[in-house]
Amino acid sequence: MGSYDHTPVTVADKRAVVVGGTSGIGQAIAEGFAAEGADVVATSRRESAVEETADIIEEYGVDTARVTCDVTEMATLEAVRETAVEELGGVDVVVASQGAISRETVRDISDEDWDFVTDVALDGVRRVTQAMVPAMDDGGAIVNISSLAARLAMADLPAYAAAKGGVEAFTRASAKELAPEIRVNAIAPGFVITPQNAETYAEGTEKRAKIDERAPLGRVADREEMVGAAVYLASDAASYVTGEVLTVDGGFADSAL
Repeated sequence: MGSYDHTPVTVADKRAVVVGGTSGIGQAIAEGFAAEGADVVATSRRESAVEETADIIEEYGVDTARVTCDVTEMATLEAVRETAVEELGGVDVVVASQGAISRETVRDISDEDWDFVTDVALDGVRRVTQAMVPAMDDGGAIVNISSLAARLAMADLPAYAAAKGGVEAFTRASAKELAPEIRVNAIAPGFVITPQNAETYAEGTEKRAKIDERAPLGRVADREEMVGAAVYLASDAASYVTGEVLTVDGGFADSAL
């Protein structure tokens, strides 16, 4: 028998905070981590959503805590950190999955809408990082959620695209600064079905048909298909990976037009 040893791809026994973890991709990641055996705090602005997601997490026999936050307010994120420390004993993994979107053109988008999107989707990532890092020990991992919009031109999404491009730049910059104690990476999902966009990407719609035609895998993704990438980047198996953006888009961005 050989002597090869490897680090498993798992977040079992880790303590995770998933911001934006009560809906969409964030909720799938929170539940996926819990299924792997991680203790998980899934937080967002809506108390009812926090309660519902905590109930799901507890079904996996792991620990959680029920606390809300608003990523535009640093004090609320600091409260999440303190709750995680008190209830879980610390923080090993942070996922920043919150987001905001405004479908207005470059010509028409207002200062108010631009500021709202960037405040949540970009400045929010910065606040999450600043709030959580004091609770993270050596070997911690941060996973930011970017988007295919950061690298692929999409109409009517200038603020969202700019914010997600900023998330990727911030990921690289913070990875440099926080090394070697904390690794920082990002996931850039492509077109993913979530409860919020289920009608837009429904079978038979024009948008769904265009995506299915171009994507090499011939379909949009389910949100659960983002979980594996998050588990990998958060796990000790990715111990030499930092400052990277892992695109999970079914080959869409690099396929021929």
